[in-house]
Amino acid sequence: MKLHEYFRSSASFRVRIALNLKGLQYESVGVNLVRDGGQQLTPAYRALNPDGLVPALVDDSQAPPLLLTQSLAIIEYLDEAYPTPPLLPTGAADRAWVRGIALAIACDIHPVNNLRVLRYLVRDLHHTEDEKNAWYRHWCEQGLAALEVSLARDPRVGQFCFGDTPTLADCCLVPQLWNAQRFNCDMSAMPTLLRINQACVERDAFRLAMPALQPDAE
Repeated sequence: MKLHEYFRSSASFRVRIALNLKGLQYESVGVNLVRDGGQQLTPAYRALNPDGLVPALVDDSQAPPLLLTQSLAIIEYLDEAYPTPPLLPTGAADRAWVRGIALAIACDIHPVNNLRVLRYLVRDLHHTEDEKNAWYRHWCEQGLAALEVSLARDPRVGQFCFGDTPTLADCCLVPQLWNAQRFNCDMSAMPTLLRINQACVERDAFRLAMPALQPDAE
């Protein structure tokens, strides 16, 4: 497998965690989102992924090799194609609940704070760096605060977001909290999220997926 990714990309981070949890070997192919005007915008990369986004996964164990984009679609593919250990619970209601956590992060919190959005705020709308960072913290803190309430009151939460085994939800939570810490978000009122995050990063699958440990890290 080849994972076309950027070390600081939350979406790439999610997929790295999933690959590690599955024990799958892969080659990391760096796509630097800031160097050379953004390598994701080059014709060579756009020929692979017309969206110009990361990650893109090529599973060359398939014939012909399979190209996948969008982090949650990639993770669910991995869970179906390589089912051990599972990243979703068995029951329909529990699977929907875990997906709901993942989607709250990947579809509600992350998109408005993505690099291309932050870059647009500064380059095209002429906001200052301080205003950009305030934007990030506002939406990130608002989304995580709601998630804290949901997880703190749900009996299905255990050591991880669902019970005592990492799931798709944890694959999404850890990268988002890493980014929140990077932007100095206030998480003092989010003890449940912080506790789950700590349980995750103590596991090699999460620790080895950390941005600083990636081949393209700067």
